Amino acid sequence: MPHPPRFEKLAAEAKSRIREVSVAEAIQRQQTGALLIDVREAEEFAQQHLPGAIHLSRGVIELKIEAQAPDTATPIVCYCGGGYRSALVADNLQRMGYTNVASMAGGFKAWKNQGSAS
Repeated sequence: MPHPPRFEKLAAEAKSRIREVSVAEAIQRQQTGALLIDVREAEEFAQQHLPGAIHLSRGVIELKIEAQAPDTATPIVCYCGGGYRSALVADNLQRMGYTNVASMAGGFKAWKNQGSAS
């Protein structure tokens, strides 16, 4: 299902300001200590998520991120269903002063398409 045009524009603008990483790079970053944050809704996370991911939905991450990552240099990789919401989150986290944030390109769908889902 295509996204509405204004949402697509907003996400594209965010993507121009953030770093996107591949699924493989996201997993490698997690293995070397990055927080892997699922920003989807609670019911999406409950159905299935990447191993080791923590859940902070897009609606509350700005309120709760400091408890999970008090150091703004903490490496963080965000993901959502398709890479749009996580781009918006990564952009906001950077605006909050986080300096080592990335969004996983293609999101959970990309991870599943690579045969990583279990």
